[in-house]
Amino acid sequence: MFRKYLLPVFCLMLLSCGRDSKLERKIAKIPVEVEIQRFDERFARATPDSLAHLMQEFPYLFPRQFPDSMWVEMLGDSLHRELHQEVLEHYPDLRDLNQELQRLFQHIRYYFPEEPLPKAITLVSQVDYQNQVIWADSLLLISLDTYLGEGHRFYEGMPRYLRSGFEEDFIVVDAAEAFVKGKIPPPSARSFVDGMVFYGKLLYLKDLLIPFKEDHEKIQYTVGELDWAKANEQQIWRYFVERELLFSTDPDLGPRFLDPAPFSKFYLELDNEAPPRLGRFIGWQMVRQYMERTETPLQEMLQEQGEEIFKKSNYKPRR
Repeated sequence: MFRKYLLPVFCLMLLSCGRDSKLERKIAKIPVEVEIQRFDERFARATPDSLAHLMQEFPYLFPRQFPDSMWVEMLGDSLHRELHQEVLEHYPDLRDLNQELQRLFQHIRYYFPEEPLPKAITLVSQVDYQNQVIWADSLLLISLDTYLGEGHRFYEGMPRYLRSGFEEDFIVVDAAEAFVKGKIPPPSARSFVDGMVFYGKLLYLKDLLIPFKEDHEKIQYTVGELDWAKANEQQIWRYFVERELLFSTDPDLGPRFLDPAPFSKFYLELDNEAPPRLGRFIGWQMVRQYMERTETPLQEMLQEQGEEIFKKSNYKPRR
């Protein structure tokens, strides 16, 4: 049913290439200020005497429910000191991150001109991989200790599908995702296609906000995983249609095809070869085709119901 071996995938046409290049040149001229404060570095060099000043400067990073003595103890904790040392060695400066955040902010300013841009703060979070990046109003919190590379010894024992997202290249991808999650209403229905379109919207916004990133980075696949998804797009879609999954509200479909996991679960022999989150991949292509065919304004598309986008997209897998 599925192609077990990757076939060469050729680009058959480039639509609006000149227009897109002109737009990107226009966006690149938008003035934005990127401020990154290295709280991680400040805390690593703090002493019990200087800690009070740091707590006054960054009160939102010191929750009141924790006593001051806990933070003093943390300064001397060997594991915490080791985490900080590894971060400082891996990130002696943040010039590359600054440049990528600038490009992200310029695209946000273009597509969401009324949106305030945050102050970025880097920190160490005891490898809290569930909160790698937090976009909270005027703050963008980035846990650098979750971006030391998937092979880092700190991540030993973690599943590969989690560790694969611990690369430096994904910081701005995660920042874009943290932003767009606040712009997309949650699905109003519980059908599988609604879930697919929700994530399709999220990935389509990444197309707009971080066009300088490759598609496999936007969806956090390897190049091989994205090639597999493209080569088998027709077969994936046929599987969903023939088993009448699109309008199903079976809660098991999320863990099988939408949520982080080692692989997508077709319950076939090829499961170990299939990349995870293939429902998101199909939703992405669906939203792309919807926007190409309808030319709906962006804000209008974000409010459109998932099943309506599916119907109006007239989605057809690539051949």
